[in-house]
Amino acid sequence: MEENSNPPTPRPVGTPSDSHQIRRYWLMLVERRWLVFCTFTLIVALGALYAFKASPVYEAVGRVQIDPEAGGMLSMRDNLMWGVKDQDYLQTQYRALLSPTLVEAVIQKLKLDEDPRYALAEDRIRAVTQDLDVEPIRLTRFVIVRARHPDPKRAADMVNTLMDVYLRQNQDRKTEKAYSGLALLKQEADQAERELAKAMTDLHDYRVEKRMISLVDEMKQAENVDLQALRNAQDEFGRQSSQTAAAEKVAEQAEKWRSQGRDISGFFAVSQDPLVNQLKARIADAESKLAGLRSRYKDMHPTVEPVLKGLERDRQSLTNEARRAFEEIFTQVQVETSKLAVARKQREDAEKRITDLNAARTGYDLLNRKKARIEDYYQRILTRMKEYTLDTKDTQRNILIDFRAVPQPHYVKPNRKLILAASIIAGLLASLGLAFFVNLLDDSIKSQEDVENFLGVSFLGYVPRIKEKDVAARGLHTHLQPTSTAAEGFRTMRAAVALGRNSEKLRSIAVSSTIPEEGKSLFACNYAIVTAQTGVKTLLVDADLRRPSVQKAFKLPSTAGLSAYLSESVRNVEEIVNTTEIPNLSVVCCGKLPANPSELLASPRMRQFLREATQHYDRVIVDCAPVSAVADPLILGALTDGMIFVTKFNKVRRDTVLRSVQRVQDAGIQLVGVVINDIDFEGRHAYYGDYHYHQNKYYASHYADRTESEPDRKTPRPREAAKS
Repeated sequence: MEENSNPPTPRPVGTPSDSHQIRRYWLMLVERRWLVFCTFTLIVALGALYAFKASPVYEAVGRVQIDPEAGGMLSMRDNLMWGVKDQDYLQTQYRALLSPTLVEAVIQKLKLDEDPRYALAEDRIRAVTQDLDVEPIRLTRFVIVRARHPDPKRAADMVNTLMDVYLRQNQDRKTEKAYSGLALLKQEADQAERELAKAMTDLHDYRVEKRMISLVDEMKQAENVDLQALRNAQDEFGRQSSQTAAAEKVAEQAEKWRSQGRDISGFFAVSQDPLVNQLKARIADAESKLAGLRSRYKDMHPTVEPVLKGLERDRQSLTNEARRAFEEIFTQVQVETSKLAVARKQREDAEKRITDLNAARTGYDLLNRKKARIEDYYQRILTRMKEYTLDTKDTQRNILIDFRAVPQPHYVKPNRKLILAASIIAGLLASLGLAFFVNLLDDSIKSQEDVENFLGVSFLGYVPRIKEKDVAARGLHTHLQPTSTAAEGFRTMRAAVALGRNSEKLRSIAVSSTIPEEGKSLFACNYAIVTAQTGVKTLLVDADLRRPSVQKAFKLPSTAGLSAYLSESVRNVEEIVNTTEIPNLSVVCCGKLPANPSELLASPRMRQFLREATQHYDRVIVDCAPVSAVADPLILGALTDGMIFVTKFNKVRRDTVLRSVQRVQDAGIQLVGVVINDIDFEGRHAYYGDYHYHQNKYYASHYADRTESEPDRKTPRPREAAKS
């Protein structure tokens, strides 16, 4: 058989699977089982109490038919147009069936204000409306009317009275609407008649004012004449504008010709003058004749002299005539400008006549349209008045009662099965939701994941809850009950510390916690016992100089202790060391409480004490005060090789523990790990139920065989320490 070349990739260690997540949710519910149970029981009990204690409510049903609302048989147009506004009308009637006015009429007719169900209600109309219901039947014109009441007969009376009052009010409304509409139309007709008379009078006065009896025909004839005159005036104005522009251009050129000092007789406009051309021809002939005579005679010759004098006269005449013709150019500009002004005035007059004519026609059209509009409105009002008169005489009933309500023998409320089922479902949802919500708010330290993922430090193990109340029994639990689960827990932590990194350098270990009452002294005592049980020479030091607990656990005298050594009342360490019946375990008590504990712990005497203790003992365990309370544990932690941090299960918030751990790490103290204390494996702490089960199963046979093989012995008790 050929092997698979691509085996499945294993899931990374520590990755939570779906089944693991489901198991966590289940354990969370088991832990809060009393909360879930109580919430579920309370909701189901309330539902059952309501289901069996509530008064029975009976329901009565009637049916109404709502047809299209038409004025009568003669109003066929409304009947044909009904499909457009059908739904709006029906929706309005559904609301009208439960209107406050209608409900108030039912209350008055049935005297529901004396009914015990509504007598104490602040708003009786609202209270009665809540017991009424209107339900249209889809794709029909039928409407179901329901009423609910503890009295079945009263429920039927409410339905029937509601339908009767609704029919009567609807018929009254239609009649009142018809008469009120007719009165309103009469008022509108009178007003429209007055307005029409005024409009006709205004139109007549306007014709008289414009002196045009037949204003339309006369305006058309005058409009044709004025339009022709306007076209002629516009043509003349255009022609004259061209002539004026040409004359101005010639005058401009002439002025430029003269400003240049040139002979004006040579200007083209002057050259075109007949007299100037005639004189130029005469001068040319005289000059030709004079040239012929001079070829034979002198200038003083009688034949030449008359020709010269005549030539001079012609030249002078040419100069005068050229000047005259040149000045006529500018005179012509003035003449053409005057003609242009006359043409413009004629055009403006023609335009004004057209404008006045249009204004007169516009005013006439406005008055005429106003008169036509008022006349049309007046005719429509008269037509509508005739229809209303017919409708008032021929009003039909469009709402009918299909069947009336009768008292029913069976109640409809409460639906006990439905209430019980709903309360069970609501109890499950509410209890589960409350459990998850409480779990979401719970941010205390409870598991190894909290320690490693949130605090970011090593996890040493769990300490099961020790149920003894006696301080000595709790402090010496691992010695008095070596086969208990708690004893195995301390041994597990002893192994975790021994197998940890740099464990061989941990000659002195401080034990602290975040706040008091977390079990740090309990842990220190039992951890010292399990350490001594391995043959390691161990010294337990109660360095909590404010609230010492070790001497109570071992029942030692509080005469001389660590405070006496630090205050130099005792010179040697041996004088304050107490031996116990537990092999390899010695204890140094706190002694008398000092007034300045922080100063004593920070003194050179404390360093000397730890130095001498580590020389004579293999392991020194120092019980310190809580970190959040005082600075003592930070001082002692800096003097020892490491610190074990104890936190109580489900007591201290994560942020608080994290701040304490950060204080320890910021002080440069080696944090060996964190211990979770006081876990009730056999009680409500379901997070570790399997842990307790498998541990008991594994060790049960071992301790059972050991108990049978060993004779019964008296429970060891610590003896009073003897001073060295």
